[in-house]
Amino acid sequence: MKIFKNIGLVLGLVILTASCADKNSPNYQYMPNMYEAVGYETYQEVDFLPTGMEAGLPVENTISRGHMPYEFANDIEGKELARLQSSPLDSLKSEVNLAKGKELYNINCAICHGNKGDGQGNLVKREKILGVPSYADAGRNISVGDAYFTIYYGINTMGSYANQLNHEERWQVAEYLMQLKQDLTK
Repeated sequence: MKIFKNIGLVLGLVILTASCADKNSPNYQYMPNMYEAVGYETYQEVDFLPTGMEAGLPVENTISRGHMPYEFANDIEGKELARLQSSPLDSLKSEVNLAKGKELYNINCAICHGNKGDGQGNLVKREKILGVPSYADAGRNISVGDAYFTIYYGINTMGSYANQLNHEERWQVAEYLMQLKQDLTK
């Protein structure tokens, strides 16, 4: 009988200590700042900067490294001006530019627009997205500048690819689009 009392007493103590312990907040923390980080909001004023300064805001009129600003605004007038623009890429390297443009097109664009530019990419065939027009449509008067503008800003449900492709790559894809359009209209 005495052994049952001892087992009951030990079991009772284990249950009591287990119910009182909170696993989310330990009793003693050796280095509390390692468990509970001090979070700073990105654009909040912090006391270690001089007054009036905010952390994280870039200096006015600066351009991010590797970013080339586009000279035309994202509006109808900008698109019409961009339509008249020609490609600044070297015409002597047109085969290299078209090969690189084809590679980039197949990676970024063909899933929606199709490998031939006919608007029959895998996502269209699976009916995940609808309404992707062919480059050969008569109502689509696409120029190389217009294609660059669309890649830079996006249009309708197509988002911008300005962050995925750099300045030269966008022009290479735009030139390849003109090649696809020419092949489709033959």
